[in-house]
Amino acid sequence: MGITLLISALITPSIFAQLQSPDEFLGYELGDRWTPHHRVVSYVNHVAENSDLATVHPYGTTNQHRELVYLVVTSAENHSNIEEIRLNNLRLTGLQPGEATPNRKAIVWLAYNIHGNETSSSEAAMKTLYELVNPANLESKEWLRDAVVIIDPMMNPDGRDRYVNWFNGIVGSEMNPNPESREHNEPWPGGRSNHYYFDMNRDWAWQTQKESRYRIAIYQEWMPHVHVDLHEMGYNSPYYFAPAAEPFHKVITDWQREFQTTIGKNHTRHFDEEGLLYYTREVFDLFYPSYGDTWPTYNGAIGMTYEQGGGSRAGIGVITEEGDTLTLKDRLYNHYLSSMSTVEVTANHADRVVSEFAKFFDDAVNNPAGTYRTFVVKADNNPDKINHLLRFLDGQKIRYGTAGSSRNTRGYNYKTGQTERVSISAGDIVVNVRQPQGQLARVFFEPNPELADSLTYDITTWEAHYRFGLDGYALESDIRPEMNISPEDFRQVTRTGAEKPYAYVARWTGMDDARFLAEITKQGVRSRFSTVDFQMEGNSYKRGTLIITRGNNNHLGDTFDEIVEAAAEKHERSLYGAPTGFVESGSDFGSNRVSFIEKPKIALILGEGTSSLNAGEIWHFFDQQLHYPATLINTDDFMRFDLDSYNTLVLPSGSYNGVLTDSAMEKLSTWVRGGGTLIIMGNTNQLFTNRNGFQLTRKYAETEEPAMDKMLAPYADRVRRNISSSTSGSAFKVTLDTTHPLAFGYDQEYFTLKLSADSYSYLESGWNVGTVREGAYRSGFAGVKAKPMIENSLSFGVQSYGRGQVVYMIDNPLFRGFWENGKLLFVNSLFFVGN
Repeated sequence: MGITLLISALITPSIFAQLQSPDEFLGYELGDRWTPHHRVVSYVNHVAENSDLATVHPYGTTNQHRELVYLVVTSAENHSNIEEIRLNNLRLTGLQPGEATPNRKAIVWLAYNIHGNETSSSEAAMKTLYELVNPANLESKEWLRDAVVIIDPMMNPDGRDRYVNWFNGIVGSEMNPNPESREHNEPWPGGRSNHYYFDMNRDWAWQTQKESRYRIAIYQEWMPHVHVDLHEMGYNSPYYFAPAAEPFHKVITDWQREFQTTIGKNHTRHFDEEGLLYYTREVFDLFYPSYGDTWPTYNGAIGMTYEQGGGSRAGIGVITEEGDTLTLKDRLYNHYLSSMSTVEVTANHADRVVSEFAKFFDDAVNNPAGTYRTFVVKADNNPDKINHLLRFLDGQKIRYGTAGSSRNTRGYNYKTGQTERVSISAGDIVVNVRQPQGQLARVFFEPNPELADSLTYDITTWEAHYRFGLDGYALESDIRPEMNISPEDFRQVTRTGAEKPYAYVARWTGMDDARFLAEITKQGVRSRFSTVDFQMEGNSYKRGTLIITRGNNNHLGDTFDEIVEAAAEKHERSLYGAPTGFVESGSDFGSNRVSFIEKPKIALILGEGTSSLNAGEIWHFFDQQLHYPATLINTDDFMRFDLDSYNTLVLPSGSYNGVLTDSAMEKLSTWVRGGGTLIIMGNTNQLFTNRNGFQLTRKYAETEEPAMDKMLAPYADRVRRNISSSTSGSAFKVTLDTTHPLAFGYDQEYFTLKLSADSYSYLESGWNVGTVREGAYRSGFAGVKAKPMIENSLSFGVQSYGRGQVVYMIDNPLFRGFWENGKLLFVNSLFFVGN
């Protein structure tokens, strides 16, 4: 029998007497209008209050203080043993100690509306919830005997309410299905993203956003067997469901592939009965690890994306290219249908689902796949960077320890990109794949994950050594950790030197140092930095070292020491109290080579014409990572606002259509000539090539006569031909000029994330601070024509422009907030460049 209701002839128990359908509770039929977040929460609470099959659990709040909740839906008997069921499941993974009892149930997680303007899924969540608990639906009660269903009805309420409130403010008394109507053309920044304009469906692994961190903490308390992330796409598309497209990451098991297909075939039965169009095995692959399908998959689940045609342009109803009117009711019903089908097929295969889930983790420990068995992080890396890596691993439940003894072996050297003879020290950190989360460890550490198909949906590299800026190796041999360590073992904070020093000296190596500087600068402390290496009392200090003199801070009086030392304690920074400004080698603290830091007064341009994602990355960086103020200026106001109130201006990536006019460029040029620092991000750099005295120039491939086979190539191969000239996200070695302030705190080699093959020539008279040389490719997909374009090109450059500076950031060091080792480059452009 299908998912249609089975009307019970029995008298409904009194406990359900007050249970209402969504239509009854809300006072309108689902799909007639959107249900705002607070009403969705009210309804799920109503269901939990009036059914013994559902409980509701708050798990956090958004940046705009909206409540995040999930529901546990299962039989009353299962609810009475729910903690046993949950802990049993964790014991099957090996992440929870103890033996599991026989009480095991399949766990299905249905996740709705992570993209705020893909609105139908939250409406579908309410319909799905009701039909699971509806006493008249006897079939769903059978499923709930064998399955526990977790429902997150709205993962991104800030983005969704942004979209819904905009739409309700501009629609007439009746919706207009004409796609040219303004209700189908959402303004910047759109409702897809969260408060900080982050795409949270790219954040499952990195967890830069608070909503992600709250959600993952709950996910790890349950570790579901099946996880579905429900989306929308262009309104002319039919429905998409599993099985997914190639490439599949190699850690994905045969069972995970098989059961995706089983689920998909169950969907086809219901969609065929309804005469609905759908497709499978196209576009949506399983590779990039930070999606709502891949991250659960790498955690042992059957992770899937479902996509309904619609999205922000669909509104309440829209006329498709085939002349049909697609309504919100249609969209939510299709998501409801696939949701119920998922629960059905999982419950019907519950025993196999649970046993294969347990096998995933057992195989990780006892029969690991893949070439590499051990990943090594050298103990002599920067301790702050090790600390941040280990905190990341803790968040992923990945275990690690020290090597315990020294040895020589062969391994892949991440720095050189070669397999060679390497030395392991006793204190080196090792991550062995023989552990419950061994598959996930492989995903994060494999030097160059194998692509079964180069046609992929997202970036293709994310390796942890490159992300965090760490040296180490990948080994085919087994090294089992011999001593437990923690991130705090790499926080050795000291306060040495004079009690009331002539100056405080603080090293400059990473974001913790940057947050310390931002903190004291906000409180009025005036700092300096050394542009040369120096020695003092037998200790060596590198370029970029902060020197905070008492003489520069007489205006703070007795609070000077309190501010500096409190900030150092807060950010766990070591301080040396220098009794004098005289150094043993290098330059004394009063030298012109010890530069004064002018307090950055920062403006960030954002709005129509800029990439909301990059603007959000920068805004979030200032607001939540660096904790330093920046004034956000709308592009519409650019010509009206006074640039002279600021000394630093950041232009996010974007097209800037109608914004960077000739008069706007002249205004910018005049301001930079007067001493301002202009930071240009991503593809905005192309707007400055050969314009107004800006020295940047594009690099183009040499033209060649097209070969006969290319001219006669089949139309069907057009996409594959194009990717030979592209990269969607790969790692290249950048050679840094560490004598330039933009590169202070770095070693000579930095690994950058290349998001496209667009390349720029070296600056002829500026400073080529970060350059990609020959043989720089390291990891991820880069087309055969893209590699030579990227080689011998500029990644980070600085041009003197009058009394000011222009910083060209061709590569985005803040991409998705997860490329940790790039962030100091951006900080240097704010505090050091131009000083």
